[in-house]
Amino acid sequence: MDKKELEQMLKSVAEGTTSVDEAMLKFKEAPFEDLGFAKPDFHRGVRQGAAEVIYGAGKTPEQVLRISKSLRENGQKTVLITRMKDEAAELLKKEITDFSYDELSHVGIVGSLPEKDGRGKIVVATGGTSDIPVAEEAAKTAEVYGNEVVRLYDVGVAGLHRLLGHMDEIMSARVIIAIAGMEGALASVIGGLADCPVIAVPTSVGYGASFGGVSALLSMLNSCASGVSVVNIDNGFGAGYLASMINHMK
Repeated sequence: MDKKELEQMLKSVAEGTTSVDEAMLKFKEAPFEDLGFAKPDFHRGVRQGAAEVIYGAGKTPEQVLRISKSLRENGQKTVLITRMKDEAAELLKKEITDFSYDELSHVGIVGSLPEKDGRGKIVVATGGTSDIPVAEEAAKTAEVYGNEVVRLYDVGVAGLHRLLGHMDEIMSARVIIAIAGMEGALASVIGGLADCPVIAVPTSVGYGASFGGVSALLSMLNSCASGVSVVNIDNGFGAGYLASMINHMK
């Protein structure tokens, strides 16, 4: 159950189409299941407005499968799996008919995407093509949570005219996710152009002195552009989730 379903159930109780006993039975359902190695959280959608996500790294294919099935069997319509191993994806393809997997971002999705109910558009922009795996993690996360996503890839500062050719998308966005490695300058440039919140994502793309994304992280943290916030290195999921929260604010 998520917040929308909870609101609908409470309305139906108020209207008399659902009895109090039926509603109470729904509330009494266990908030989680103990699988031994994991405890899938079925009430996270009610508490936080967004259902639980499976972090695939470090989990065996069988563990990912069992958690996915547990969430689906307890009412979660769409399950997002990040940092998924190819072996786990192969197993889920055999066991779950409505599973899809993106090899580039290592994102798996069980179920169909929900209808778009965000208030505006989320723009996902990258400095280069090498940043696309992180960008797709962000974009797919935002789509799983019901947002319209506009992708602007390879629009970094090495050729600024490529970014300036998309001013309509930048100025009409409700949230922008700026993803870049190297020196991470893209976030500051976009922050100086846009009138909406900018979420900066440093990536581990770059040569030795980029220190696996630390240089981009520090550049983004020290941005002189107002309205720029920063998530962790390569954290496309965190950026997509936060962007969705902003895009659903009334």
